[in-house]
Amino acid sequence: MSEVHAARRSRLRARCSAAGSTALVVSRPANVRYLVGAAPADAVLLVGRSGDDVLLSHWEAADASAAPRPADTEGLRTEVLHGESDPAIAAVAMAMKAGADTVAVEEHHLTVARHRALAAGAPGVRLTDLGRVVEEHRLVKDEDEIAALRIAAEITDRALGELLESILVGRTERHLALELERRLVDHGADGPAFATSVATGSHSGVAGHRPTDRRVEEGDFLSVCLGARFRGYRCRIGRTFVIGSSPADWQIELYDLVFAAQRAAREALLPGAEYHAVDRAARSVLEAAGHGSALGPATGHGVGLEIGEDPRLSPAAMGRLGPCVPVTVEPGVHLPGRGGVRIDDTLVVRSPADGGPELLTITTKELLAL
Repeated sequence: MSEVHAARRSRLRARCSAAGSTALVVSRPANVRYLVGAAPADAVLLVGRSGDDVLLSHWEAADASAAPRPADTEGLRTEVLHGESDPAIAAVAMAMKAGADTVAVEEHHLTVARHRALAAGAPGVRLTDLGRVVEEHRLVKDEDEIAALRIAAEITDRALGELLESILVGRTERHLALELERRLVDHGADGPAFATSVATGSHSGVAGHRPTDRRVEEGDFLSVCLGARFRGYRCRIGRTFVIGSSPADWQIELYDLVFAAQRAAREALLPGAEYHAVDRAARSVLEAAGHGSALGPATGHGVGLEIGEDPRLSPAAMGRLGPCVPVTVEPGVHLPGRGGVRIDDTLVVRSPADGGPELLTITTKELLAL
């Protein structure tokens, strides 16, 4: 992957050099990983005009959980920092020493205090805003990235499938969430992509519900939302089931409604589709049934090295989908005091000639009675 990372840095360097920056300091962890591979959380990347890039961090030998220090390669070397020195301040100072007069930094990731410290540490350098340039480069995934997402989805489907074969009645939301996260790791995940949500009864259908000690009971809706992280890449799946021999009429009706909204949004995932049009496809189905406000601020979002990336599929979002952009589609409806339904999938935008949207999370969306 070193060649891939070097090519990514070269594209970034060319774009920013054209804008007048003589050096770049990348501090957002996901952006650093995109440009160099696995790195400690505090690592900062200095991208120089000449192509001699430097990764700065505190590689503490005693911290076994930290990413290993990569070997120096052509075009990228590592700098070990000691004490409490800030890698970003060290990077700007290093750029100044190398003759840079303008350094672009990720202002959206820096605190005000940290930005002031950068300026104070290099008074001869003009700091400009790099903006979300790296995030824009991350938007479209290459096939290696999609392959990692595909494996993450396979792990997630497997963990969820195994849970559905176990006894659920009487177990707590918290216990089930912990078991799912353990199964993700058992099947090869680096860890969960985000905090696993298990919601039962009146909690079901609530977006981002934090598991409690409520126990699964007969007749409940059970909503589960989880995802694996594999080689840094994250996916998402959400499913809702009924506990017991058969669902009630209101549960079938609500499930069919959310499923129809989810299907409409999935079918809208085509290259050239406007972000807000995908949201509208799902929202209009729910609005027609009187549940438009239940969808929340967005129908879905991009995924990759972070679980919430660009693009955002929301009513006010501007832009159009391109091929090879992975996104989630995750509508839900919650009825206070009763429960609700969520159905989430991770897909990759593909053209009709390539078969249309590629569904990565394939656990059945049939309303199962468990």
